[in-house]
Amino acid sequence: MRVAVLACGAQVLSGLLEEHGSGRRREDVVCRCGERMESQGVRRKDLLTILGPVVYRRSMFRCPACQATRYPGDEALDVVGTTRSPGLRRLMARAGSQSTFKDGRDDLQIYAGLTVSAKDVERVAERIGQEMEAWSQRERQRVLDEDAEPEKDVPVMYVSYDGTGVPMRPEELIGVKGKQADGTAKTREAKLGCVFTQTGLDEEGSPIRNPESTTFVGAIEPAEAFGWRMYGEARRRGLSRARRVVVLGDGAEWVKNLAEMHFPRAVSVIDLYHAREHVSGLCRTLFGSNEKRMERRRQSWWALLDAGRVETIVFQARRNLPEDPERKKTAEAEIRYLDKNRERMRYTKFRAQGLFVGSGVVEAGCKTVIGQRLKQSGMEWTVRGANAIISLRCMMKSNRLEDYWESRAA
Repeated sequence: MRVAVLACGAQVLSGLLEEHGSGRRREDVVCRCGERMESQGVRRKDLLTILGPVVYRRSMFRCPACQATRYPGDEALDVVGTTRSPGLRRLMARAGSQSTFKDGRDDLQIYAGLTVSAKDVERVAERIGQEMEAWSQRERQRVLDEDAEPEKDVPVMYVSYDGTGVPMRPEELIGVKGKQADGTAKTREAKLGCVFTQTGLDEEGSPIRNPESTTFVGAIEPAEAFGWRMYGEARRRGLSRARRVVVLGDGAEWVKNLAEMHFPRAVSVIDLYHAREHVSGLCRTLFGSNEKRMERRRQSWWALLDAGRVETIVFQARRNLPEDPERKKTAEAEIRYLDKNRERMRYTKFRAQGLFVGSGVVEAGCKTVIGQRLKQSGMEWTVRGANAIISLRCMMKSNRLEDYWESRAA
């Protein structure tokens, strides 16, 4: 029954498309070179749609000067250079972004009765991802160029970003330094950022993230390029009308540098969990030979950290430096980290101001936006392919798919 219904629908659709794609045109068809193009009759095109295969006949035009060709019907239907309808491409892009391309192929067959190959799903998903990336870049650039003011003030805007490794093909790792014993790498770092807002506190005085306010951006790219990506997204979200801006992240130098460059007036907060990890590492280095003493000191220093008393931790740690050169070197590195970032660890003050002190949103994003799709067992990516899927998933997790498809329809 379903097959018969879809076949009838495909036949009706074929007739509608033929009326749209051919016939007399009210306006001349003009080539990019400026010359008026001449009709060359009707050409057939086989389209695969969500109803199944459809035969589509449309008018072809050729430029007498440069010999370029155009199919105005294809342009109007958004099928230039493809034999997949927009609706089908949308399904294939979503299927390819959710799981493996083979799983996407199987899902389309089971749920929609559509027969496509895994390679088809891959090509379409990556192409749509690349087109979404280009659209996002144009949108961010337009916001920067026009300097448009948002309609409403934003009480508190959070900007948070982090990095996570994505497994890559060997040719993508040439010259890349890594953590393996020989200094080589198996992954490239994908940088992911998010912007979200806060307007109030709960009954206990804890901050509440505004529902549906989180948007993501990400790519495998240098920190400088990612900084402009992050800044552009913050501007798009209303940075100029934010009464307070908070940058949440770990203590990595690139995180700090981007905050100072693009968000110099922001309150900069090091994620409490990362800070605790550094304190725990310091305890292991100083007191690892005595587990009970190490645990007592860890609990004590975590309490001091929560209170924002980083100087006390640094003072006490320096009094307990080991004589062993390697352990001493490791401990001093952790102490320097705490000391130079102490103003970004005033957690009692931040909490009193009703601010978040954890970067859980972006860390969860690294797992859900990137990890669940790009870090499955046996996967190896090209930078081009990974960035396309990252762009697609960022758009999905930001609830902006409809914005993109509406822009295409327009």
